[in-house]
Amino acid sequence: MQHSDHRDASGAERVRLDKWLWAARFFKTRSLASEAIGSGKILVNGDRPKPAKLLQEGDEVSVRLGPYHHVVVVRGLSERRGPATVAATLYEETAESLSAREKLADQLRMAPAAFVFEEGGRPTKKDRRDIGKVRGDR
Repeated sequence: MQHSDHRDASGAERVRLDKWLWAARFFKTRSLASEAIGSGKILVNGDRPKPAKLLQEGDEVSVRLGPYHHVVVVRGLSERRGPATVAATLYEETAESLSAREKLADQLRMAPAAFVFEEGGRPTKKDRRDIGKVRGDR
């Protein structure tokens, strides 16, 4: 049985996109990374890839996570998930992406709370006593 080491004709190392996203800690599992790729939340060099797309150093990966949009350049390859400090060395975020994310974070922090529940959720102790009186509980 032959083992593939994911090298192209020029000898450059390559790794699957879903494995790289998992190793770079953008997603907790490879299956979540594959779902995000399939739903179009991930772009590689401006194109919609498949989970098995082979990445190489220098590729630009665009990742949409919730309201945030990360645009990163691949600086290292790994098929193994390691510590967060190692994962941070696998990519470099572009200056435009970083400033846009910080601006959005400030806007979200300053925005008024969208949902305020006044009569929802769990009843208070006083509410439980009142409910007990109505039911006839002691």
